[in-house]
Amino acid sequence: MPARTHKIRVMIADDHAILRAGLRMLINAQSDMEVVAEASDGENAAQAARETKPDVALLDLTMPRVGGMKALQEMARQSREVRVVVLTMHDDPAYLRSALAAGASGYLLKRAVDAELIAAIRAVHRGGVYVDPRLANILVQDVLAKRSGNSGPAQPANILSRRELQVLGLVARGYTSAQIARQIFVGVKTIETYRSRFSEKLGLRNRSDVIRFAVQMGLLTPEAIESEPEGSAR
Repeated sequence: MPARTHKIRVMIADDHAILRAGLRMLINAQSDMEVVAEASDGENAAQAARETKPDVALLDLTMPRVGGMKALQEMARQSREVRVVVLTMHDDPAYLRSALAAGASGYLLKRAVDAELIAAIRAVHRGGVYVDPRLANILVQDVLAKRSGNSGPAQPANILSRRELQVLGLVARGYTSAQIARQIFVGVKTIETYRSRFSEKLGLRNRSDVIRFAVQMGLLTPEAIESEPEGSAR
């Protein structure tokens, strides 16, 4: 009698019910996979992972209540057994680096074909790392940077310095360089240097990119975006 094959137990976390239904059909159609849990927001995703202990979790970054990045960090704290594949529309280098640093084993764009998703699930389940081919060159650049003596991102705290994170958060809230300089008691040129550094490290091209990254990393709440700062620093 042949040995019984263990199926890869998969959790789907995305706030779009139609997308979850499509993913469920695709995964359950595989002979070596089964969907064991679903979640529509980050808080439920972390809870479902804790309760069902899936082998692989497909996780969107942009979800209501607790965002996907916070859920990823919580899942990484809960268990190292759950392998997370981020399934997202964000193709910015900042999100890729931050997700991998936070504990993700895979990063796939939502425009990927079905075969890529199935390959990603199997790859991370075997203990590997899977990155969307469209973004693979970013990891190559990081490896080359490490070889040249520069330390690449290993944990979220290592991506930016404490001061760079502080300035990024203030920029996302709408403060000008002059306002930030007055608030943290440094020169305007110093603030411009911090802005240049975090923009280069994270690949953030404009304030919209900064806002999206700040929200995902928990540096800025969506409600705070609506309120612009006053003319003078607080």
